[in-house]
Amino acid sequence: MSSPQRPRVLIADDHLMVAEALKSLLALEFDLVGVVGDGRALIEAAEALRPDVIVADVAMPRLNGIDALVQLRQRGNRVPVVFLTMHGDAIFARRALEAGASGFVLKHSAPFELVAAIRSALEGKTYLTPHIAAEVLSAMKEEPARASDPVGSLTPRQREVLQLLAEGRTAKQIASDLSISARTVEFHKHEMMETLGLHTSAALIHFAIKHGLVEP
Repeated sequence: MSSPQRPRVLIADDHLMVAEALKSLLALEFDLVGVVGDGRALIEAAEALRPDVIVADVAMPRLNGIDALVQLRQRGNRVPVVFLTMHGDAIFARRALEAGASGFVLKHSAPFELVAAIRSALEGKTYLTPHIAAEVLSAMKEEPARASDPVGSLTPRQREVLQLLAEGRTAKQIASDLSISARTVEFHKHEMMETLGLHTSAALIHFAIKHGLVEP
């Protein structure tokens, strides 16, 4: 007699030790279908492997987890995504939930919280870590996203370009990565500086670091 099929989980985290710890933690209850280390790989693996749920970090190279989720939803992929992150600021949780996340758990939380969040996601529910739940829900009721989080004033493509700029890529390299022209990259850069009221490339990169689009 065959055993019931276990939920299939994809892990997206660029820290190898964290990924290995997650594999050990989740192996008792879930089938691990893959581990990837950046947001673009997350999108490719989600499409190829069709997991039942994804556990992802927010801060990852090439494309952060939240913008990877935005792109998945744009492609019509409805796989539940649970974020596991060091970012305890309510702004990140709000950004994740508004992108369509099914869960938001902090890395310093007890392990059972992540398992609870995954189970909740598989049931079509949303799990928000109790550490910041009240703060997040209050912020979502009281003020528009753009007022509290200037990242919300940028388009997904602009955030994509900004992250790559902040990671040290040239306009030509970014153009190649995104299959656009270098001129279009420069246009996005100019538009972001206008929107944010910034006047130098250094200020733009500082903004990306300050608001969690890249790790310092």
